Amino acid sequence: MTESSTNPTDLPILKEVSIPPHPIWPKLESAEKEELILRIKKLLKERNAVLVAHYYTHEDLQALAEETGGCVADSLEMARFGAAQQAETLVVAGVRFMGETSKILNPEKKVLMPDLGATCSLDEGCEAGEFRDFIAKYPDHTVVVYANTSAEVKAASDWVVTSGIALSIVKDLAAKGEKILWAPDKHLGRYVQKATGADMILWPGSCIVHEEFKSVALERVRKLHPEAAILVHPESPENIIEQADVVGSTTALIKAVTTMENKEFIVATDKGIFYKMQQLAPDKILIEAPTIGQGATCQACAECPWMGMNSLHNLAEILEDESNEIHIDPAIREKAVIPIQRMLDFAKEHNIGMKKKGNA
Repeated sequence: MTESSTNPTDLPILKEVSIPPHPIWPKLESAEKEELILRIKKLLKERNAVLVAHYYTHEDLQALAEETGGCVADSLEMARFGAAQQAETLVVAGVRFMGETSKILNPEKKVLMPDLGATCSLDEGCEAGEFRDFIAKYPDHTVVVYANTSAEVKAASDWVVTSGIALSIVKDLAAKGEKILWAPDKHLGRYVQKATGADMILWPGSCIVHEEFKSVALERVRKLHPEAAILVHPESPENIIEQADVVGSTTALIKAVTTMENKEFIVATDKGIFYKMQQLAPDKILIEAPTIGQGATCQACAECPWMGMNSLHNLAEILEDESNEIHIDPAIREKAVIPIQRMLDFAKEHNIGMKKKGNA
């Protein structure tokens, strides 16, 4: 691996992210739940709307998206799927940067979200003004940002990447001799740097969900399940990645469950992904990677609290009054779409993860 020639000592000290409590939604009896689902289906038709849900949302939302002609996918495919629809309104069940990305790629559509307060620790830990000040110190670096960032941060970048395409893009840039300023996830950045040998400066952010996985505890679980394959998202700490049999994006991890011969899988990412895994591979046994070790304090416990802010309850409410609409300043959108489109063009040219609908 090529170490960064700059080796900056002036990395920003990130403010502590305020983590919301896990929402406690009223328990729905089966009849009440079915009535709510029917109401949402009716509203989707009336509003000429399509529901797109992330793999990490509650299984009720994922099932509803599939039943109504929407999609369940990662953030990039959610936006791509929306662009291919004739629907006038996109309803994004996920976190705010996903709604923003959908709006950036589909400016003519109305984009609604169940809760505009559903953000992301990576997004919140990379404030746009502070980020612009930082990259100004390194004008000779190509700025590559993860999709988990605000529209303003994307507008300040050269490339936007997802976990599924980051390796390919950074490897290509490194081959051209470009130095990379990467943000916001340091663990994903370190994984990419190690795999590609790129000269990279890493913004010091991290995901509170993936930070919770514990290395020693994972070793213990593997001893209890020696035949299990360990599946790890690259936002996880390095000592978790080192134990993985498969490291990859949400789509890659889902594919691993469906294609590998193992009967058991220990999964180190948000447990919302279990719905799709179990749906596609019902005969496989899925085990949550441990988030609590000795003396550990669990803040997320393999479940993003912001993803949990999406529910059938507030989905119905925002469809009723068409509230919680995503708006992006046209000047910001005009800049932000460039690095996103650059990624899409690269994916198309290299035939990476390009699918019309479903998984990305």
